[in-house]
Amino acid sequence: MDTNREKLIENCVRCPRLIEHCKKIAIEKKKMYQDWTYWGRPVPDFGPRSARLLIVGLAPAAHGANRTGRMFTGDNSGLWLYRALHRAGFANQFSFERSTDGLQLFDACITAVCHCAPPDNKPTPTEIENCRPYLVDALDSMKSVEVYLALGGLAWNALFRELEERGELTKPKPKFSHG
Repeated sequence: MDTNREKLIENCVRCPRLIEHCKKIAIEKKKMYQDWTYWGRPVPDFGPRSARLLIVGLAPAAHGANRTGRMFTGDNSGLWLYRALHRAGFANQFSFERSTDGLQLFDACITAVCHCAPPDNKPTPTEIENCRPYLVDALDSMKSVEVYLALGGLAWNALFRELEERGELTKPKPKFSHG
């Protein structure tokens, strides 16, 4: 991980609506997490920059990564993702509840289109554009990536937009669908 890049993301204030939402959620909290101290700010990437697998998600979950400070940690999507990464040898464990749980990724890195938890899980086009430099930087700095995994339609479209602009696609973009 690149500490400078992490700090840039963590201290980002480009999207006032998202920053306010992350802070509000961190104060109001979900009842089951009342005893937690929420992260409540933009969430940096997770995993080594030398990875061959880059996973791109939509954004941190309000009571998942916005709570823990680590991508896909502490929510239902993380349950599926980290178990799959562990089974495939990309993670040392399938536990993913806290950023201090010892979870490590091997040859995989997780980023997002937006690094703040958006209300109703719906960032605006402007917010997506404001966070775009972080996705571009991830793609620029990760020279070893061989496989991209987009989780969801928004991540799919953002990732393919960048790959198209780079001339890295040899075929037309496949149509996105769930399942």
